[in-house]
Amino acid sequence: QVQLVESGGGLVQAGGSLRLSCAASGRFVSLNTMGWYRQAPGKQRDLVATITKGGSTNYADSVKGRVTISRDDAKNTVYLEMNSLKPEDTAVYYCNCNALIGMLTRNYWGQGTQVTVSS
Repeated sequence: QVQLVESGGGLVQAGGSLRLSCAASGRFVSLNTMGWYRQAPGKQRDLVATITKGGSTNYADSVKGRVTISRDDAKNTVYLEMNSLKPEDTAVYYCNCNALIGMLTRNYWGQGTQVTVSS
């Protein structure tokens, strides 16, 4: 019922910046918490940042001070602004959202977008 489409990934040099976007579409009442997770090769998927419907944010310690999550509810879109990128930020970045579908809430994932940071 909810489709998430990420964009903005790519190859960047260490110290550079990227802005990821994730647009949600489908039949839902509202989008609750939205977030970004990442998965490096051979590793588990880890939290990067989340933002609630009210705008409260949460960041992984590894990205605090370098990453900003934001959302535009008019566009059903969540953003991830990443600065001072490091090679260890290389991963597939996945968008996640908790959506209200009728009277139930469900979690959805995007297909992922690759971020590669070269040293």
